[in-house]
Amino acid sequence: MELKLLGSKSVSASLLFQNGGTTSSSFRHGVSIRFSPQLCSCRGVFPRVSENEYLCKIGIGSSDQENLVKGDYVYRINEVNGAGSSIFSRNLRVLGFFDDEYDGVVVDPKRLPSDPDAFASILRFSLTHWRRMNKKGIWLKLPLENAELVPIAVKEGFKYHHAEPEYLMLTYWIPDGPCVLPGNATHQVGVGGFVINDNNEVLVVQEKYCSPAFAGLWKFPTGFIDESEEIFKGAVREVKEETGVDTEFVEVIAFRHAHNVAFQKSDLFFICMLKPLSTEIKVDDLEIKGAKWMPFMEFVKQPLIQGDCMFKKVIDICIARLRKRYCGLYPHQLVSAFDGQTSSLYYNDSDTQDTNCIGN
Repeated sequence: MELKLLGSKSVSASLLFQNGGTTSSSFRHGVSIRFSPQLCSCRGVFPRVSENEYLCKIGIGSSDQENLVKGDYVYRINEVNGAGSSIFSRNLRVLGFFDDEYDGVVVDPKRLPSDPDAFASILRFSLTHWRRMNKKGIWLKLPLENAELVPIAVKEGFKYHHAEPEYLMLTYWIPDGPCVLPGNATHQVGVGGFVINDNNEVLVVQEKYCSPAFAGLWKFPTGFIDESEEIFKGAVREVKEETGVDTEFVEVIAFRHAHNVAFQKSDLFFICMLKPLSTEIKVDDLEIKGAKWMPFMEFVKQPLIQGDCMFKKVIDICIARLRKRYCGLYPHQLVSAFDGQTSSLYYNDSDTQDTNCIGN
């Protein structure tokens, strides 16, 4: 097989970085290379990777020395003898990437080609290069401004992993057999604030948007935890946002685990006991229809509370806590040797928790 340069010259796989100028070239179907002018021919029998793709032992340089690639390279040939192949101006390189700790690759999103055609050829070559390096999982993060590259990656075999407002993450599993890359997040995390004052009144809200079955229900202020937010901080924040009341976290009283909730994700919901630090209510008009301090027993006697075993059990737990017959969980900040980061470990600690807790 012979690789022709522009149909009139032959290029050799045996020379690289000769003294003098260079000729920048690439194959019509994508892979681009930089040849020295002395290169003349590449002859021999090369192993076939796939249809019209062959391996040729060659050293290839690039003006981008950080992405210099050496070793075996794949070329697309239009005809068996290579005579129908054409070469034109581009640079051969792999996508900028970092190795992860699992023999995988994380593509650098800051060094992606902006041109879709260039991205297609470089991505194809990069996959071949990583495959021959025995890499496993490939993580490709495409920022919103590179959205036109998504169908190209999908065509090459990448799968959707997850999306955020600023980017889309795709993955590619190289080895034969099942993919063992971790999946997308499986849970959403919510909090509810049980706030009761010295007058035995509980802080409750009515949501502006809810199922008709819950119309008229007065309930705890609730919401979702923000990214990188602690559960106890999220509970305090949500109460403040919905009602304007400042609170102090006491403990997690209980939590619920449900499945197939929103977009088939699972749901963790933490009920937190909070101590009020203020009394004035300022309703969030965007989400909340109304908010008030409601006598606790009036709250408990609502038909929707009494008729639902989950609601009723939560109230029973809250009453037990108020009567000093139950202790919840309090967060303790600890550093784990596994990741070196500070985490919140929630547990019952009778030595340091509220003196109203049972056993103190």
